[in-house]
Amino acid sequence: MGQSVLWAAAGTGFTFFMTALGAAMVFFFRGRVHPGAQRIFLGFAAGVMVAASVWSLLIPAVEEAEARGMIGWIPAAGGFLLGVAFLLALDCVMPHLHLGADKPEGRSSSWKRTTLLIFAVTLHNIPEGMAVGFTFALAAQHGNDPAVYTGAIALALGMGIQNFPEGAAISLPLRQEGVPAGKSFVYGALSGIVEPIFGILAVLVAGSIQPLLPWLLAFAAGAMMYVVVEELIPEAHLGEHSNVGTLGVMAGFLIMMVLDMTLG
Repeated sequence: MGQSVLWAAAGTGFTFFMTALGAAMVFFFRGRVHPGAQRIFLGFAAGVMVAASVWSLLIPAVEEAEARGMIGWIPAAGGFLLGVAFLLALDCVMPHLHLGADKPEGRSSSWKRTTLLIFAVTLHNIPEGMAVGFTFALAAQHGNDPAVYTGAIALALGMGIQNFPEGAAISLPLRQEGVPAGKSFVYGALSGIVEPIFGILAVLVAGSIQPLLPWLLAFAAGAMMYVVVEELIPEAHLGEHSNVGTLGVMAGFLIMMVLDMTLG
């Protein structure tokens, strides 16, 4: 387990670094960011998460379940639904504000608008951290199969790539809300700190209940798909012309699919 914790820490550390790197874009954009760029950022993140949910989580969940003598689709479907329910519960409880929205969601709160924006991004970084953690936990159980490790690395790379525009998508709107550039960067970067936390927790949980790993992989997939449908795709298609958001989704899906198929 110790080795898988280190791998998960390294993988999610990379995704956190990429979030911070994206948040640093606030120092290079002095004026208002074009809405089209924002749609591309969000669409790209959505595409990566959809592909990762299918190629890196659901398919391995089915294969792992069948290898353990289970009916493959049962833990895949059950874990998926539990992941959706988990994010739905967080969505209802945690106060947050989506980009472009006027009213916050979740429980009523006296928090500032900027804080609510940060929490919205932090909310969907949680399943990303869990996804990377669970894939490295799976790799640890297949220690003699380097392909499983490279598959986990591919997922971490994909999550990191999509975290770059995601970091920019939180720091730049904060700057436009009047937050100083330095604080916007810090808030954008820290929105990704939950990924290492939940990635390591995922490995520890999976290590103690190994028979449930197919369920846990599908759980992370369901949580990520909830984020995509509830938040990223609607935000990527705000406005009259949504073609750029759609192309962002396609590009993100294609890149993550190629990463998984070549490395996994």
